[in-house]
Amino acid sequence: MKKKWPVYLLLIICTIVTVAPFLWMILTSFKDYEESIRIPPTIFPEVFTVQSYRQVLDKFPFAYFYMNTFLVLFFTIAVELSICSMAAYAFARLDFPGRDVIFIILLALLMVPGQIFLVPNYDIMVKLKLADTVTALWLPKVFSAFGTFMLREFFKGLPKSLDEAAMLDGCNYFQIYFKILLPLMKLALASLAILTAISTFKDLMWPLIVNNSMNKMTLSAGLAMLIGEHTTYYPQVMAGGIIAILPMIIFFFIFQKQFVEGIATTGAKQ
Repeated sequence: MKKKWPVYLLLIICTIVTVAPFLWMILTSFKDYEESIRIPPTIFPEVFTVQSYRQVLDKFPFAYFYMNTFLVLFFTIAVELSICSMAAYAFARLDFPGRDVIFIILLALLMVPGQIFLVPNYDIMVKLKLADTVTALWLPKVFSAFGTFMLREFFKGLPKSLDEAAMLDGCNYFQIYFKILLPLMKLALASLAILTAISTFKDLMWPLIVNNSMNKMTLSAGLAMLIGEHTTYYPQVMAGGIIAILPMIIFFFIFQKQFVEGIATTGAKQ
């Protein structure tokens, strides 16, 4: 036990460094504007006030922000898991001409910055007359090169004898994928769903580019409206941040077991 105290001390320091900004955000949300910009700063509010929360909720349509965010999360996760799992199954279990070349091209997409696709995606949304709609927020995200690669590694870790036994029973390729292999991929699918949810939830640039109506914004884009051109009311920004991150905190605590197990299994199979 005595030999491990430096490790425990390091973990405590890392925890404090990680949690401190979040605690500062919470405390600042209960301050007034004058106290939030005071030098030297005060840690605890002199008088706790919820005025910032009232102002934020009155000023912005958080009901639309939440609804749009959950719709985008649902469709992005559902469609991405479907497409990526089928593509990963094809790359891992089927033998077709050009499979390895196509997969190398797919991996090359991982080295391309996502910002390069913003202009083409926006142009496509405009031509489809989907700009400034909720559909435009999730449609370009329905395929993930990383998700395909991740699920492919899981499929390759499953024994080939499962496919052979299913074929002897008269199953076709789709039945093998859907009835035999996919149920064994629950941890991988849960891990990819959580990673996709986090990435989609914090995406700021695309919602601001493709939509300009306030009631079509997601939480991340709506919070950007709290930053003033000349003056920023920090208690309101912090209050909006607290309201926005509550769903993801709840989401993490509900699915943290699946997330950790899925990532651990990925490392073991690789």
